[in-house]
Amino acid sequence: MKNDISRSMVALLAGASGLIVASLYYAQTLVGPISAATGLPPAAAGLIVTLTQAGYALGLLFVVPLGDLLENRKLVFCALLFAAAALAAAAASHNAAQFLAASLAIGLGSVAAQVLVPFAAHLSQESTRGQTVGKVVSGLLLGIMLARPAASLIADHAGWRAVFALASVLVAMLAFVLRARLPQRIPDAALSYGRLIGSLWHLFRDTPVLRRRAAYHAGLFGAFSMFWTVVPLVLEGERFQLSQAGIALFALVGMAGAVASPVAGKLADQGYTLPATAAALLLGILGFALPLWMPDARVIAIGMLVIASIVLDMGVAANLVLGQRALFALGAEVRSRLNGIYFALFFAGGALGSATGAWVLASHGWRAALLTGIAFPAAALLYWISEALASRAAPRQPLAAIIRKPGGSQG
Repeated sequence: MKNDISRSMVALLAGASGLIVASLYYAQTLVGPISAATGLPPAAAGLIVTLTQAGYALGLLFVVPLGDLLENRKLVFCALLFAAAALAAAAASHNAAQFLAASLAIGLGSVAAQVLVPFAAHLSQESTRGQTVGKVVSGLLLGIMLARPAASLIADHAGWRAVFALASVLVAMLAFVLRARLPQRIPDAALSYGRLIGSLWHLFRDTPVLRRRAAYHAGLFGAFSMFWTVVPLVLEGERFQLSQAGIALFALVGMAGAVASPVAGKLADQGYTLPATAAALLLGILGFALPLWMPDARVIAIGMLVIASIVLDMGVAANLVLGQRALFALGAEVRSRLNGIYFALFFAGGALGSATGAWVLASHGWRAALLTGIAFPAAALLYWISEALASRAAPRQPLAAIIRKPGGSQG
């Protein structure tokens, strides 16, 4: 039996994943000032976030699968240098076309984080894999959640360009740290790149658990992206008139939702994936339902939004770990490809949520945006019901055994 992954390596992978994926989210609380500086109209402001997520989705489909083919440490190093260059280009942008092109490239390079998560699973023993993935994903989610307040605070003092310039330096430094610290991992696959990419469709078609987990998280992540695109615009608007520092504090409190990741990983290791998924989806619905009854009092209304953000982030954090734990039980030789397809599909949901949220808010108002946000996890919950019914009809067996079968319906 191989030795389990060390705590220091888990911490390194968690911290690295968080710093890398943060690059996707710096712009979320800066949509207003970036739009003003680059000339984007309010209805198109969601493109700032959407194109970054689109680039990430492309990278997940065409770069992350290389983790099953190429030496992983070298792949991560090259992707991070590309991301650092894209962040520097964003800082130097002077019109919308330049910034949006840089945003697409930032997403493409940031997929290095999704090479690291299967790396952690590979280094872990089966009995602790869910907890290890949960800890690494906690770091990833903390990076997402810290990115928003950090970006707002830096922008408040030095302007939004400083956010991307500093991120470029940090990501470049991380590339060299990981090249020095990560062990080599050379996959066993003998496929060509063309056959590797061609296998993605077959994996999607032949792996029901992948389709289900991707659908569940696309609903939650679409809601998550919509929330964090729309709410900063509302907070800086006429009703609340918060500064970037105030928005930063709001986003910082929302970080509390990341505590759900290791809990979800432990539940998955114990075989409670199915009920935990329902709980996560219900939290997503609740996160948008609460602000529907937001009072007129300004302070209480902001407090209600804070609670909603924590609830929503908890649902997203938990469901992400549940999905990855289920997929990583299916075999080491396909982990990077399964992870890439999974993230690409739910990031497509996130891109749809970002673009839809900004448009609905500008065209139909706050309440319509909330109802649209509810629809994303509600649709996923309806799909979950079909799995629950199938599970009740099937012969009883431990859920942990079911998710180890690539052809099983459970996740």
